Amino acid sequence: MFSSANSRRVLRLTVALSALALALGTAGTAQARPGVSTAIIDTARGDGNVVSFTFDDGPNPADTPRLLDVLRRHHVKAVFCLQGDQVEQHPELVRRIAAAGHTLCNHSMHHDDMSTWTPEQIAADLRQTSAAIRRALPHARIPYFRAPYGAWGQSPAVAASLGMQPLGWRLAIADWETPGTDELVRRLEEGITPGAVVLMHDGGGDRSQTVDAVDRVIPVLKSRHWRFTLPETGC
Repeated sequence: MFSSANSRRVLRLTVALSALALALGTAGTAQARPGVSTAIIDTARGDGNVVSFTFDDGPNPADTPRLLDVLRRHHVKAVFCLQGDQVEQHPELVRRIAAAGHTLCNHSMHHDDMSTWTPEQIAADLRQTSAAIRRALPHARIPYFRAPYGAWGQSPAVAASLGMQPLGWRLAIADWETPGTDELVRRLEEGITPGAVVLMHDGGGDRSQTVDAVDRVIPVLKSRHWRFTLPETGC
């Protein structure tokens, strides 16, 4: 018969082994929350000529307010992929984006390449970014995550486990090249295909050309019976 001391040792050992088994069984896995998946979405909702406009690296006081005015005037809703350090500098713009009915996206804290990061490092950054957004806008809904540079690494699974759908794109117009408004309009008109998620920028530099191009191309697309929708979710 075991003594009470031996029984306590066995109990402690059993608990420790159970905890180890649980840790080994879950290490390296990230379970997507209901309503999201680990798939990187690049498709707009709906059928036919639908398109989603998304804007990265803001908010930026030089260009984001004018972009918001353009989208309001044309009755278009978009996704704004917010960079955490920009959010901390310009929280009033986060509130203005949300008040205008646009959708928020986590775009990391400092726009770092996460492709070689561990899941723990990625999760810490995404949580820090979402916390910054929610300091600016308490209870903000953040349904998407976009990896800086499209360097995804292990971030899709981590983002999905935090309730954010990984958001990619079908068309990037390379507006960081600042090739001129006419060229950006051409890239949009010729590059958009049915269901495309389009990557543009309202931050990270002078984005006045992008804002001007968006202002010009929306009426053209609407005249051709295009509809502006949000990106799909993975489920």
